[in-house]
Amino acid sequence: MCGIMGYVGSGKASGIILNGLARQEYRGYDSTGIALRCDKEIKNAKIVGRVSELVKLVEKMPREYLEARSGIGHTRWATHGGVTVTNAHPHESEDGMVILVHNGIIENSREIRADLEGRGIKFKTETDTEAACQLLAHLYKGDALAAMTELARSLAGAFALVIMFRDRPDEIWCARRGSPLVVANSDEASYCASDPTALLEFTHDLFFLEEGEMAVLKPGGVSFFGFDGVPRDKAPIHLSWDSIMADKGQYEHFMRKEIGEQPDVMRLTIDAHTDVTSVSMEKSLNLPKDIIKRIRRIHLVACGTSHYATLLAWNIMESLDCEIEASVDVASEYRYRNVHGGDDTLAIFVSQSGETADTLAAARLARSKGTHCIAITNVRGSTIDREVENTLLSLAGPEIGVAATKTFMGQIGLLALLVMQILKDRGVLSANDEARIIGSMRTLPAHMDSILEREGEIRALAEKYAGSRGFFFIGRRECVPLTMEGALKLKEIAYLPSEAYAAGEMKHGPIAMLDEHLLVVALVPNTDLREKTLSNVAECRARNAPILLISTEGDAEAREHADDVIYLPSVERELFPFLAVIPLQLFAYHVARTLKRDIDMPRNLAKSVTVE
Repeated sequence: MCGIMGYVGSGKASGIILNGLARQEYRGYDSTGIALRCDKEIKNAKIVGRVSELVKLVEKMPREYLEARSGIGHTRWATHGGVTVTNAHPHESEDGMVILVHNGIIENSREIRADLEGRGIKFKTETDTEAACQLLAHLYKGDALAAMTELARSLAGAFALVIMFRDRPDEIWCARRGSPLVVANSDEASYCASDPTALLEFTHDLFFLEEGEMAVLKPGGVSFFGFDGVPRDKAPIHLSWDSIMADKGQYEHFMRKEIGEQPDVMRLTIDAHTDVTSVSMEKSLNLPKDIIKRIRRIHLVACGTSHYATLLAWNIMESLDCEIEASVDVASEYRYRNVHGGDDTLAIFVSQSGETADTLAAARLARSKGTHCIAITNVRGSTIDREVENTLLSLAGPEIGVAATKTFMGQIGLLALLVMQILKDRGVLSANDEARIIGSMRTLPAHMDSILEREGEIRALAEKYAGSRGFFFIGRRECVPLTMEGALKLKEIAYLPSEAYAAGEMKHGPIAMLDEHLLVVALVPNTDLREKTLSNVAECRARNAPILLISTEGDAEAREHADDVIYLPSVERELFPFLAVIPLQLFAYHVARTLKRDIDMPRNLAKSVTVE
């Protein structure tokens, strides 16, 4: 939820840290700060605001700090304590010995604070983080490893900690439980960050800290320890992402760039997992057929946009007459339910970052019950990739915009193929259905390109309806999850009231909200449910609501039911959402742009939710 950057080496730390924070700003951006070391002196600079404002503040620091060779930085997304300069990180202990940044939540911070205040230690902030900082200073007697080990045993909750000790000029210490932290080393320098994208310009060989693991960074390399203080050997993971993937290029916003990358994401996904007209995931899916044949139930578990992707996968399973019990859960509920597990159960966990706290907890619960697990994530080396025995990696590349777009496309592509592979291995997928869907999937990238070429049409509609007091998204069957995603995108980046409903539910209450100022966006593909959905649209229009219809090319009658229509190419019924999501994304993007919202970093949101 926050971005951390640390550096120790022979280069200028200020520029390296500020650039790393800028690359991670989507993780947290209500306040930011940096601590730079000059010999044994450490100077803090903190502001409420963005990294660009911190850059201006750092430029005014004494020259010797601009030449500093080590430091740590932080972008904050507030949880404990208001958004103030005092509460911004880095924090410094009362005696000045410890300077610390933190991502996560220290659940026993009140108890620690009360104990230390009873010992005469004065606190300056409202944050849970300061409890860890003051406690570490209290524990430190010159032996950093011993103090870090004792600190780790004393803290409850989730944390990624990056620490400088005033009397240890060539060291930065790190510790991880629950919140992600990645470290790396290159020529005479070592680095740490919350997100691998901050380190790709230096190296592609990265060390992802495990649960209960610590590291000490020095100019000559990195050493690893368990929370018990015992040294550990650790091999790097090579990440094939290019640093240019995390660059905005010619686009005004990362979100718009990433929407435009979706045809390529689909091409890569299809090429990696199909053979002409058949699904072929055996090499990437390390789950024997005899296990798949024993499965009696499948759990699909995720959060947010990833949850809507699992709903689409469930719909595809049902449409192919799956003879298996399948359920869909949000991870924050699944982890607290009394769910069945065991050798006859398969759980599929989807997380863009691979660090989503609720999804990780749900996966750990399933594994504890002996359930077979598959993870779908976009980040190799992420916690879910390391913890779950079978991982399918999305081929979306780094996604910087907070609102998920191309990673959603990667997820639904992988999930559709995974579902088909499972049904094929169980002998219930017909050759006709397999060829029908795979053949249609191969047309998707070209169709997506054609939709993107009509962006001007969608932008005009967004500008027309940006002043609406609210939005209803309606559809049936395979379109219902997409109504949820369309509504979510408007909430995330335009801050507008938007709701999603199965079209048949409109008469059960929501229709009372309709008037001429509330836009209804209706998804009406040319399928067997077309007439029923159009009947629901007619009911909305009778209440004077303006209608924006998303329909299939050739359906001329659609115009009779709507004020405006976006036509999409014809594909197999199960795949209509793959195309329809693009105009929904573009519509939300241009509404937000018209309203001058902060599209890439919307208020109150962070890219990955790493705390419960």
